[in-house]
Order: sequence, then C-alpha cells, then structure tokens
Amino acid sequence: MNTTCRKTLVLGLGNDILTDDAIGLKVVREVGRRLGSNAGVDVRETMEMGLALLDFIVGYEALVLVDSIQTGRAAPGHVHDMTQEHLKALPGRTPHFLGVKETLALGRQLGLAMPERFKILAIEVQDPYTVSAELSPALECAFDSIVDQVVRATSAEASAPA
Repeated sequence: MNTTCRKTLVLGLGNDILTDDAIGLKVVREVGRRLGSNAGVDVRETMEMGLALLDFIVGYEALVLVDSIQTGRAAPGHVHDMTQEHLKALPGRTPHFLGVKETLALGRQLGLAMPERFKILAIEVQDPYTVSAELSPALECAFDSIVDQVVRATSAEASAPA
C-alpha cells in the first residue's frame, strides 16, 4: 500500500483479454510513456476492482481513474469526464465503477489517507465482451485523441493546488 503522500495517481482499469475493456490499461501505458518520470504523477494499471483498489489509491492527493463504459449514448472513443457528483447517476455498464464511491468512503472511515480529489475518465466502447487482445477499429482510430485527453486531465490534476 502507498503510505507516502504523492500528488496524483492515474489508474487504468480493465481486462486485457476483453477487446475494448482493455482501453483503460492501454491508455495509461501510453500516458506513462508520454509523461515520463513526472515526480508528481504515478501511472499504474490493474484488473482489480472494489476494495482491492485501496491498495493503489491510499496516500494520493488526487486520483484519475481511466476505464471503459458502454452507455450507447455516445460514439466509441468519446471520453466521459466524471467527478464524484456523477457517480450517483452513472449511466452504462462497467464492473470497475461498482463501489468506487464506497471504497473511497470506507478508506476515509478507516482513517486512511484518501484522495481529496478524483475524476473518472470513462471511455465509451463498442465491444467490451469479445475475447481478443485487440481494440475495436473505432477505438484504434480514437486512441491518440483519448490519450491526449487523459494527459491533459492528468496535468490539470497534478498542477491543481493541494
């Protein structure tokens, strides 16, 4: 568990063998390459969810979660930029968002150093269910734009006052 207070964590969620569900993992890998060794930002990925996320997020001031979502209300590749207020009425399906709000609340109740700020960058996907290591063509086309948006959001979080 991270016990030192670091500025920002970018955490990619997903399943690397389920077509578009891997988008969060693939995006944060590229974000990590682009940001390099920025002292105020850690970039990690996991296939864990729920309470297991505590092992990743404790000790950070800000958290940026990157994951897939399928709402059917936007084109594949659209990035839904959500904050804590959006969790109450989260549309679409993704197993990774289940319990994010509760996980953060539990961490606080346990007296753990939880992020004061967090956002979720949920990437609209086309096919999160087919077993494949490849993204759908729609997400492949949008990939660089998605990474650019995540880098901008991360930079904004990392430069925000504590």
